[in-house]
Amino acid sequence: MIPLHSAALTVLCLTGTTLGLGSSTAAQSSAPQAGEWVMPRTPDGHPDLQGNWTNGTLTPFQRPRGQGPTFTWEEVGDHERRAQARSIADAQPSDPDRPPPEVAGAVGSYNLVFIDQGDRVAVVDGEPRTSLLTIPSDGRIPGLTPKGGRQLAEYQAFRYRFGEADHPENRPLRERCIISRSSAGPPMIPNAVYNNNHTIVQTADHILIMAEMVHDARIIRMGDGPRLPEHIRPWMGDSWAHWEGDVLVIETTNLHPLQTFLVNMPPSPDLRVIERLSRVDEETILYEFTIDDPTVYTGQWGGQVPMTALDGQIYEYACHEGNYALSNILSGARYQERLDAEASGTR
Repeated sequence: MIPLHSAALTVLCLTGTTLGLGSSTAAQSSAPQAGEWVMPRTPDGHPDLQGNWTNGTLTPFQRPRGQGPTFTWEEVGDHERRAQARSIADAQPSDPDRPPPEVAGAVGSYNLVFIDQGDRVAVVDGEPRTSLLTIPSDGRIPGLTPKGGRQLAEYQAFRYRFGEADHPENRPLRERCIISRSSAGPPMIPNAVYNNNHTIVQTADHILIMAEMVHDARIIRMGDGPRLPEHIRPWMGDSWAHWEGDVLVIETTNLHPLQTFLVNMPPSPDLRVIERLSRVDEETILYEFTIDDPTVYTGQWGGQVPMTALDGQIYEYACHEGNYALSNILSGARYQERLDAEASGTR
């Protein structure tokens, strides 16, 4: 079993370039050897996590069944070369003179010019990982408890009372520009499509983590202040952070019942998410997370996601300003209903 938390992790993953860290100050407690990396620190002495970071990766969230926890380096090379070749091939311009596609279901969307999943396998502690999940040992989300199964069935039964475009509330949260779900978290999981970038800003009292996707901003308070009452459940929950040595630990409760991560499973009021951020070198933050929801899952689950310094700006996502999709989907559904009504002779 790969340990979820480990000290002095060496993380080699995902290409990146040196990030200028502004006003941070290096540790003064000991003189570094020539060429030795020194942890950048804020004026209050804590590790400086500030800057722009990306967690895009070719490594899947869950491990394929029957696969071991790590790749060989030969497999890593093959995997990355195939991904690069596929990206080049599928990003070629479309033929403007091509005939329209046959009507046979979904016609797809844009090509890989707009896709940025990542181009490297995640490597943590020198190990090229076959999944971001490391707990449980099979790298897969554990099964549901009987109560969790009933909760999921009730949730699905309610949603399936309506058609996919009967009303805006039944559309995905990201399509409604409310929250990106996986990117913002918690936990913060790479998006399989694009916009896997985050900005971190910290003060002595607060940590801000802004996800590029849907420009979600988590404002996390430092300390151990009063928790929100159970009935108040923000989209990204109620988060408090503290330092354990040089590791930032964030504990989140009170997540919104529609914040279903990647697994489309509503959290129970008992859900607790623990996140740990460790600055391990100039280019890398190791992000670790644990999901503890004994009402829903038969065991805890969690994993490790490297975040690499991003040499570039993160631009505003401006989701609402360009969100023609939602109105088009709803108006298209109403148009189809009118055609169906005319064909059947109903009003």
